[in-house]
Amino acid sequence: MAIYAHDKIVPDKKSNTAKKIQVAEMFDSIANRYDFLNHFLSAGIDKGWRKKGIKELQGIHPKTILDVATGTGDLAITANTILHPDKITGIDISEGMLELGRKKIKALNIDDKIELIQGDSETINYKNSSFDAITVAFGVRNFENLEKGLSEMFRVLKPGGKVSIIECTIPKNFLLKGLYNFYMFTVVPVFGKLFASNGKAYKYLNSSVQAFPNRQSFLNIMHKAGFKNVYYKSLSLGICCIYCGSK
Repeated sequence: MAIYAHDKIVPDKKSNTAKKIQVAEMFDSIANRYDFLNHFLSAGIDKGWRKKGIKELQGIHPKTILDVATGTGDLAITANTILHPDKITGIDISEGMLELGRKKIKALNIDDKIELIQGDSETINYKNSSFDAITVAFGVRNFENLEKGLSEMFRVLKPGGKVSIIECTIPKNFLLKGLYNFYMFTVVPVFGKLFASNGKAYKYLNSSVQAFPNRQSFLNIMHKAGFKNVYYKSLSLGICCIYCGSK
């Protein structure tokens, strides 16, 4: 399988540890402040992005959903509210993030609908054709091998199923791109260090966005992994995209 530039972006360049292990440790370390910083740094716009990503699945009325790289379960909770499926399973490699997610889900009294399990997004521990729909929010750029992760998602998706992936993108407009890069390179790491005591983590997150294949390039990779009818929708002047494909 092909290796892409962002596959090689790691939280700690000096470490010889595999990317997925570094990513798990990084998210464990910032778990307590992750939700707050997500909403704060995006001025709450990320909540709207999640809703729009989930609404792309309304046409297939999924009963079983897999939320990949679920983190603290925000997208799974949104999916449950909008789609009302029978069951949502969330997987993530960071137990620290999952533990916080389980607490949120229990507090909402929906733990009979959503289950969060520690698991590797690139080796999904489910049989072929297990889910009606698959969702991911801001997670695919953290894969150690993007193509392998997408192929695994395709494998466990049922025929007729659909995937909806939400990911940060770099604006096309020259001026907006300059403002975006200033914010991501300068402002975000400062707040990451101030509120999460981990500026390095937020520098990594920006670096992974910069190296990630955007728009048509990512659709080409989705198509290579097997997805059909792939398309993307640009959000908020191009700083985020929803990518969808079917099996």
